[in-house]
Amino acid sequence: MTIRTTPDWAIAAQEQVERKVMDLAERVGGAFLHASVQGRYHPLASDVWTSGFWPGILLQVYRRTEATSLLKMAKAAEDELEQAFVSDLLYGLHHDIGFQFQTTAVARYKIASDPIARRRGLLATSFLMSRFNPAGNFIEAWNTEDRRGMVIIDTMMNLPLLFWAAEEFKQPRFRNVAEAHAETAVRYFVREDGSTHHIIRFDQKTGAPIEALGGQGYAPDSCWSRGQSWAVYGFPLAYRYTGVSAYLEVAKRIADNFIAALPPEYVPPWDFRVPDPSTAPRDSSAGAIAASGLLELASLLPDGAGEQYYSAAVNLLQALTTRCATWERPDQDGLLMHATGKLPANENVDVSLIYGDFYYLEALGKLAGLTETCW
Repeated sequence: MTIRTTPDWAIAAQEQVERKVMDLAERVGGAFLHASVQGRYHPLASDVWTSGFWPGILLQVYRRTEATSLLKMAKAAEDELEQAFVSDLLYGLHHDIGFQFQTTAVARYKIASDPIARRRGLLATSFLMSRFNPAGNFIEAWNTEDRRGMVIIDTMMNLPLLFWAAEEFKQPRFRNVAEAHAETAVRYFVREDGSTHHIIRFDQKTGAPIEALGGQGYAPDSCWSRGQSWAVYGFPLAYRYTGVSAYLEVAKRIADNFIAALPPEYVPPWDFRVPDPSTAPRDSSAGAIAASGLLELASLLPDGAGEQYYSAAVNLLQALTTRCATWERPDQDGLLMHATGKLPANENVDVSLIYGDFYYLEALGKLAGLTETCW
């Protein structure tokens, strides 16, 4: 087993992160956050798809500090999230229920063994199962009429909820659905060169693919960097749970493509195939997600075989720390600046995004030897 020393800059960054999280927690408590506005995060309603990430950050810092106030805040947020199962908010839930409950209920169950958190994890899993279309072996993403049949690469990072439940409740059907969706993703979303589509629309009745869509990327044949990062992380997790070698092979192909597409300064552009990536807005959240995914991939490979992925992750994290971190910026609530939410709609460009903060913290923890995550 390769023994690595945590870089000094990463240790310092983790300390700064924890301090910044504690300060923000004093102001917002167990809130639901999304994107910064003029440097500030403002609490939103619980139905935002990112509602699990700030409570998930609180739980990550609790693991290291054992500050019980953070655990209480995270549980309060989880209590509010559960109301979606017994109110009209149920109709708005979609494939991102994994992001909402894996980072909260499942994470807290792993920490505190609370049976209430375990039950909530099962409820979320059952809802995600209900979105599965057996005609095409996919989990449909959204609910609105104009998005019927749409499947997105992001769902690879929601599959761990199904894999966890299969193991926790000894129910193979959860794993069967997760694998069926992953195999559809391999077949239709991952190109030969390892780049990925964001959205593919399928016929809901026959399951046949209809068209690829640009989604949050530049064009249908482009490569949206955050979508690529979801795949960089999602496929190693699928391999970790299943041992299916095809997932590991495609994970390496996707990771190789992501690394090769990175600019010299390492912070990725919002889409790798825009006409001029050098001047395109950056997306620090894509870099943070990919860094944690690359560390996951490196951990699954034999000694030496994963070194290129580990090194790329370290370079990504160091670049994010140098170019995007906010330690010297009290006017910024986020941990990372220079993220891009949805550029085609001109939404949340050059801001902090709460999920970028989440994965940045998670990746720093992995560098420090914390192998247990919510996934």
